[in-house]
Amino acid sequence: MDLSAINPLLFVAGFLVAATPLIFAAIGELVVEKSGVLNLGVEGMMITGAICGFATAVETGSPLLGFAAAAAGGAVLSLLFAFLTQVALANQVASGLSLTLFGLGLSALIGQSYVGIKPPRLGDIDFGPLADIPVIGPIFFTHDIILYLGIALVAGVWAVLKFTRAGLILRAVGESHDAAHALGYKVKRIRTAAILFGGACAGLGGAYISLIRVPQWTEGMTAGIGWIALALVVFASWKPWRALLGAYLFGGITQLQLNLQGAGVAIPVEYLAMSPYIITIIVLVVLSADKSAAPASLGRTFHASN
Repeated sequence: MDLSAINPLLFVAGFLVAATPLIFAAIGELVVEKSGVLNLGVEGMMITGAICGFATAVETGSPLLGFAAAAAGGAVLSLLFAFLTQVALANQVASGLSLTLFGLGLSALIGQSYVGIKPPRLGDIDFGPLADIPVIGPIFFTHDIILYLGIALVAGVWAVLKFTRAGLILRAVGESHDAAHALGYKVKRIRTAAILFGGACAGLGGAYISLIRVPQWTEGMTAGIGWIALALVVFASWKPWRALLGAYLFGGITQLQLNLQGAGVAIPVEYLAMSPYIITIIVLVVLSADKSAAPASLGRTFHASN
């Protein structure tokens, strides 16, 4: 065992990368749940985005086109969920679970011919002299544009929910869809838009795994990140910045277990691999705030026609 082999700067920079897929998935699901809809299909949308982004990047040679395709793939799959829950009025829990199973199966089918292929690399942003600043430069100024987009997304969602009319309407629909409908707001349209946004974000998170974090295609490579995102939204009390911190917690623990494996720590690899999920859930439960922060209409079906 050689703990001196762990580079602190690379460790911190690495956990920023590890947290990015979770940031996209959690923030997208947070917006969906703010509208009063519970979508348990995040894992399915992420893995669909992962293969759509990977396949598009390989075929076109453009990682950015891959991310665009991933967002579209996640949104299309979420549109199926929107149809089931907002038009057919199906149970949200059952529909979300079905979406996850469908996404896992679909991605496995599409991805058969992409196993063992390396995708084109998305280069890091050139910050010039900033990247040469001791300590800070290697940690914060050596990443790709998608990582910074994830942080900007958190800030944007927070600002929209807190300061804009659109955010107020979304929160109103989530708190009382009947009252919002009485005021003339199109509840189903608003919820459908939120679902599509959440699907696109989940797709981006999945593509970040297959194109950046682990640049290859492996069946089931999201490895439960979608379920962690669902838990994170709840225990973050539906607050964007708290969700960001939770994502960094998970990313840090994930990166730590990888570094410990590399350092030869005498702990079975299976225990190290499961530790990020166990520790993250325990810490989030301990630190969780009042669950009354949940939107009052969360998971409830809106029956009025509009």
